[in-house]
Amino acid sequence: MSADHVRNTRAMAASPRCGASTRGGLACRAPAVRGKLRCRMHGGAPGSGAPWGNRNARKHGAFTRERIAERRAIRELLDEAGKLLGELDSN
Repeated sequence: MSADHVRNTRAMAASPRCGASTRGGLACRAPAVRGKLRCRMHGGAPGSGAPWGNRNARKHGAFTRERIAERRAIRELLDEAGKLLGELDSN
């Protein structure tokens, strides 16, 4: 590249900035993706970000009242069976 070549950067300099906070606490200086408020690194790119709906909040049912009561009943049955076997062993 020759020294007399001037790069036209007016469009990029005039484009809206991302505005997300960086880890350093300053505003991100990258240009926002066309039609979005954030740059490609802060969620403006397609496919970035969390999936629609909160899939992480789905319940698995392991701690419902019914399952807790079921486990408690099984534990009591096992304890009673252990005691019965202990009594039969000692006789």
